[in-house]
Amino acid sequence: MSQTPSSRLRRFGLSKSKLTTFEQCPRRLWQQTHAPERAEVDEAQEARMATGHTVGDIACGLCPGGVMVDAVEGLGAALATTRRLIDEGHPGPIFEATFEHDGVLVRADILSRDGKGGWQLAEVKSSGSVKPYHLGDLATQVWVLGKAGISLSGAAIRHIDTSFVLERGGDFAGMFADTDCIADISAAVRGRAKLVAEARGMLGDEEPDIAPGSQCNDPFACEFQDWCGRDLPKGPEWPVDVLPRGGGARWRERGIDNLLDLDEADLSPLHARVLAATRTGKPFHDLKGARAAMKGWGWSRAWLDFETINPAIPRWIGTRPYQQVPFQFSLHMEQKDGSITHHEFLDTSGADPRRPCADALVEMIPEGATIIAYSAGFERGVLRELARSFPDLASRLTTIADATEDLLPVARACWYHRDQRGSWSIKSVLPTIAALDYDALEVKHGGMAQEAWEEAVDPATDPQRKWVLEEGLRAYCERDTWAMVLVARHLAGQT
Repeated sequence: MSQTPSSRLRRFGLSKSKLTTFEQCPRRLWQQTHAPERAEVDEAQEARMATGHTVGDIACGLCPGGVMVDAVEGLGAALATTRRLIDEGHPGPIFEATFEHDGVLVRADILSRDGKGGWQLAEVKSSGSVKPYHLGDLATQVWVLGKAGISLSGAAIRHIDTSFVLERGGDFAGMFADTDCIADISAAVRGRAKLVAEARGMLGDEEPDIAPGSQCNDPFACEFQDWCGRDLPKGPEWPVDVLPRGGGARWRERGIDNLLDLDEADLSPLHARVLAATRTGKPFHDLKGARAAMKGWGWSRAWLDFETINPAIPRWIGTRPYQQVPFQFSLHMEQKDGSITHHEFLDTSGADPRRPCADALVEMIPEGATIIAYSAGFERGVLRELARSFPDLASRLTTIADATEDLLPVARACWYHRDQRGSWSIKSVLPTIAALDYDALEVKHGGMAQEAWEEAVDPATDPQRKWVLEEGLRAYCERDTWAMVLVARHLAGQT
């Protein structure tokens, strides 16, 4: 007895996303299918998916005359609806047009007539450019649609145009750009039948024996990493991977995984420094170099750190997709006599925070001050963006940006403690010079700060909870600037 399309789909369970997962790692797809309980839940994934759905809704809303193919009544009904719309000559775009071939289901984001008797396919992505893994998604769709009798004259990734500026609330016309990829994916389309057979054969067999490796995070972080690594032999206490800037790769290629097996003479000065500090337990500290690097920093000193939100969909008039919009800063003002005062700004109203932030910066940072940040390119970028947004403050904000010094290169050149394990982030350096870290804070890193801000500005958030979030944000941002003060003093031998 023949099977219906929906029953075949239930049996095989393949889709464009599953084939992309298979291409990343067959073992990941096997576990998603047969052992999903092993997964470590990534809460941030839900937010990313929500953004993707919203971006997709906006893209559809920009296509007049379109019709959505619902799957509420099942995939079989969606397949039938799609076929009916095509057979009846529906003139406008079809959203989530559903097709199936050889047990592979695809739901095309936007399928539009090209005016020449064929169709144009657009796969909507929330990124600002085409990513390599997007091409696999598109190839699967083109292959299935071709087998279903759909003649495509183009197949594009419809991604966000990061140069778009929101000029009217809710008006996103012009926010997307199409990159036609049909020529780039021809080989992948031809290979899809083989790929599907391999995926299906793998799913019907025992769990693949694939060791953890670079595929665990490319193009996505795998939710089964802990499971797959649970029985691996414990590696050396100091693996070669602690060598910064990917320095461990060349040694692993030679079969060396223990940093302590290396010879300093075979390493670059930076890597030799890391090895020496690790082997001896004695931190590297170039006191003279640190003092020389900071000698030209004037007084007063403004230790500055921003927290920003960078939504894919611009929220406020005059902002772009993924623009870093500051909602908070911490400022420690230090005088030559060593006295310090703390100042801060935090806006959780949900309104555009840029103008009040810019006003607070101009008010709190005295003219002539030296501004110091950690990885200062970020702070300079935020300051210059604010200057472009507010011409009346542009001169002052540009001056502040130009006066911003960077503590990170000084720390990288003049300090290394083995407990940093190859990282010079402020969170890695701070515990090596002071009995202070971020572990006890409510907000522990920048990603959490963005999540806390999103929750705080939500009108549904309870006022008491909002207060907790605000206090957590204040404590986190203040820790960043105080950490800079402590690191600089230590580097200069003042502790």
